[in-house]
Amino acid sequence: MRAALFHEFQGPITVETVPDPAPPKDGVVLKVIANGVCRSDWHAWMGHDTDIKSLPHIPGHECSGIIEAVGPDVKRWKPGMRAIVPVVSGCGHCGYCLGGQHQICPDQYQPGFTGWGAFAEYVAVPYADANLVLLPEDVSFEVGGSLGCRFTTAFRVIAQQGRVRPGQWVAVHACGGVGLSAVTIAQAMGASVIAVDIDDAKLDLAKKAGAGYTLNGLKIGNVPEAIWDISGGGVHVSVDALGSPLTCQNSILSLRRQGRHIQVGLLLGGENNPPIPMDRVIGHELEILGSHAMAGHTFPDMMEMVISKKVQPESLITNRVDLARGAKILEEMGNFGEMGMTMITSF
Repeated sequence: MRAALFHEFQGPITVETVPDPAPPKDGVVLKVIANGVCRSDWHAWMGHDTDIKSLPHIPGHECSGIIEAVGPDVKRWKPGMRAIVPVVSGCGHCGYCLGGQHQICPDQYQPGFTGWGAFAEYVAVPYADANLVLLPEDVSFEVGGSLGCRFTTAFRVIAQQGRVRPGQWVAVHACGGVGLSAVTIAQAMGASVIAVDIDDAKLDLAKKAGAGYTLNGLKIGNVPEAIWDISGGGVHVSVDALGSPLTCQNSILSLRRQGRHIQVGLLLGGENNPPIPMDRVIGHELEILGSHAMAGHTFPDMMEMVISKKVQPESLITNRVDLARGAKILEEMGNFGEMGMTMITSF
C-alpha cells in the first residue's frame, strides 16, 4: 500500500510503498477514504508523544472508510461496512471501559500514535467491536473523518465535560480545527460564544462557525479582562483549544465564579506543567477539567445533530488534498498557517 511515513522525528515525511496490514484477531483493516491532518499528528512527528516506540512511523488518526477485512474474533463488523475510527480505542474489558470511559482506558490504542496510522491506503485497528462507529449512508466519508477526532473531541469538551446549557457564555481560545468545532457546537447548543485567536482570518472563520464575538489576542492588552467585559462577569465555560501556558492561564482567568475550564489543547514539548492561578481556582471555586477524546458508544447524540444539520462539520473542511500534500502540510503545522480542517481524500 501507499503510505506517508517518517524515519526519524522531525525528518522528511515521504510517500512510500509498505506492506498491507493484516487485521488483529479482535480488529479490522479499514480502507481509508478520508483522513484529517491534525495538530496532534504534528506533535507525534516532532517527537513530543512518547507512545511512539519505534520508527519508521505512519501518522494519522482521524479517519473513516470501508471495512476491508476482519479478525476472527470480530462479531459486529463485516467487509464492506462504512466505519469511523474514534481516535482512542479502549480495550473493552477493563474497569474504565466497562464503566463507559473507553477514552481513558489504560490499554488504549490510538492509530498514528501507539501504532501505524491512517496516512495510508489501509489502517489496522484493534478492539473493533468495542469502539468502531457505523458511518450512516447519508454522512460523507469526509465528515466521518472529521468526527473521528476533532469534532467529537470538541463535542465532549462542550457537551460532556463543559455541560454547556442554553444562555450560558463560552470562550474558545484558539480557532484551529478543535476550536472551530467547539464554537459550532456551543452555538448550536444555545450558548453565546467568544472566540479568541491571533489571526484575523481564523477569527473570520469563527464568526462563520457561530461566534458572536471575536478577540485578537495580539491587539488586546488583557484577554481575560476583555472577555469579562463582553460576558458581564466572566464565562461559564472556557476552553484552551491550543495548549500553551498563556492560553491555559487566559482561559482560567476568563471564568466567572464556579466556571469550568476545559484543557483540550496538548501541552507538550516542555510546556506540560504550566503555572496555574490556583488562588483564583480556590477563591472562585473553579473547575479544572481535562478532556482527551470521546468514546465511540457516546457518538449517537452528536451524530443526531450532524444528520439533522444542526451542526455541519463539512463547513469546517477548508482543504482537500492528496497524500503527498497532506504530508507536507503536516510538516508545516508548527507555523500555525493551517485554516480550518485539511482532509486527505486521495491516496
